[in-house]
Amino acid sequence: MRLPFFFILGANLLGLTPFAFTLTSHIIITFTLALGFNIGFAFVGLYFHKLHFFSYFVPKGVPVLLLPLIVVIEIVSYLIRTFSLSLRLFANMMAGHTLLQILASFVIAFLNANGLLILLGLIPFFLVFFVTVLEVGIAFLQAYVFTILLCIYVNDALNLH
Repeated sequence: MRLPFFFILGANLLGLTPFAFTLTSHIIITFTLALGFNIGFAFVGLYFHKLHFFSYFVPKGVPVLLLPLIVVIEIVSYLIRTFSLSLRLFANMMAGHTLLQILASFVIAFLNANGLLILLGLIPFFLVFFVTVLEVGIAFLQAYVFTILLCIYVNDALNLH
């Protein structure tokens, strides 16, 4: 699981360099990553457990009358993993980069102004610096969370409850 961590971390950190493109701030990239892993984990579960893999969707001890409803809920829950995994990474990266762009535009506006406004430009400049440091931490954290969730999902596919 090192490869997904370092790929996401690299993509997140690359976006913090000026004029660089952030892969993880685009929903189609994060969705494709999450969908690929989710499909892969389903194949892993089917490979190791054959048709018994589908017992994953039937929790033990469920009353027979509730079984159809619970199975539908479990299947929907399994499919929603893709969306939650991708949206979490996308939203955090997009929000941070948008905030940095807005603050940087304030710095540019103050620096283009005359007189006392140049001194006021130092406030957003330091704010941009501290938000950038925060974004580096968030880049690590989001890569870690994505990888930990992948580990939990592969564990579910291998151990079936």
